[in-house]
Parts: sequence; structure tokens; C-alpha cells
Amino acid sequence: MDEMDRNIIGLLGADARMSVATLARRLKVARSTIQARLERLETSGIIAGYTLRLGEAARQNRIRASILLTIEPRAQAAILTRLKAIAEVERCFTTSGRFDLLLQVAAASTTALDQVLDEIGSMTGVKSSESLIHLSTRIDRAG
Repeated sequence: MDEMDRNIIGLLGADARMSVATLARRLKVARSTIQARLERLETSGIIAGYTLRLGEAARQNRIRASILLTIEPRAQAAILTRLKAIAEVERCFTTSGRFDLLLQVAAASTTALDQVLDEIGSMTGVKSSESLIHLSTRIDRAG
């Protein structure tokens, strides 16, 4: 990856809907150059996809939480399969330390969140869970 690739990624990071023509104009290169670079970045896996980021207005009516799970050693694959089927689970990370998985969840209400927590806690292979409800966002560099 060179400087041009980093510039393309930077511009797309700010606006993933930016057209190839606009990228080319901003970077002062031919449209075909940008198109070839994008294809190479996608093929090599550097760009995995383009996505929609919800603004604060869309996220305001969601209750967010982090859930820390301790699971049985051989249960991870089955648990991950079940977690993928729960729409409220936005992200799942493996961790080091006393917890095995860290989940980021978002639900429409405290009742819905409670149901998700019950569903996750009752999964075969989940030994324990700890939930942290998000109250306010102080720093958000990802969004």
C-alpha cells in the first residue's frame, strides 16, 4: 500500500459513497487509475466492503451494552453460530484475560435488551456473563 492507496482509503473512510470520478478529481489522477486501485484494494482484502454508518439520531433510541462472557473451552464455535442469529449482537470479539468473548449489543428497549441477555446467558456452553450498559458516549473515533 502506497500513499495513493492511503489517500483513497482516507477519502472513502470519510464518505464511502464518494464516486470514482470525485476521488479522481480530488486526488488529481485519472479515473481509470482510481478504478484499478480500488479493484486491487478490494481483491487483496484491504477494502473488505462499503457500509452504512448510522448517525447519532438513529442510534439515540437504542440501548447499548457490552457483554463479557466466560464460556466452556470447546463451546466457542457453537456459541458464535447462535450469536450470529441474534440481530441485536452487533460485534463479537475474542479477548484475553478472565473473559473469553466481548459482545457489543444494541436493543430498542430495556425489555428487549433483557430478553437478549437472557437468551445469551442460557446458551449451552456459557458459564457466566457480565453486562455493562452504555450510558453516554464521550469519545467515538470509529463513527
